[in-house]
Amino acid sequence: MASIIKQRKVVADNWQLLKPQAGGGAPPIPESGDIIVPLAVWLDQRNALLSRPGRLGVWLGGDDEPALIAEDLKNFGVVAVHFPQFTDGRGYSLGRLLRERYGWRGELRAIGDVLRDQLLYLSRCGFDAFALREDQDLQAALCAFSDFSEAYQATADQPLPLFRRRFLASPDGMEWS
Repeated sequence: MASIIKQRKVVADNWQLLKPQAGGGAPPIPESGDIIVPLAVWLDQRNALLSRPGRLGVWLGGDDEPALIAEDLKNFGVVAVHFPQFTDGRGYSLGRLLRERYGWRGELRAIGDVLRDQLLYLSRCGFDAFALREDQDLQAALCAFSDFSEAYQATADQPLPLFRRRFLASPDGMEWS
């Protein structure tokens, strides 16, 4: 069984990620078990997927529109975002949209070409689970979450920028006391 990083711990992954077949055809759907299906499969086979035993997840590609699943988020145990290359940053935006605009509070998983160096930044965009590329050491990657002790910007995991946090923490209400 594969392992992933979830909530900053290495855990066993009980989900089966279904990928399109060669030529782009829909993957075969197992009769039971926890599965994560591509968005196209969800849109095409929604009713059949909802009636099968096991938990259901969906994965979005960088050019998929999260609005297509906004009304269906309650049906998913996980939403995954696929990074085809570590240099493709569209997934970061998808993560923030899912968390901030669509209110997704469940597991948000990064899949595909995910490297240790991305973990802190992905977590700041709202991701809490990471299926790293096979050549990555999961235990060694855990230290990525503490690469930096502070961040300036507001993000999904810290909605107040540093200057606001400093102001609120100062005893006399002065930012630079």
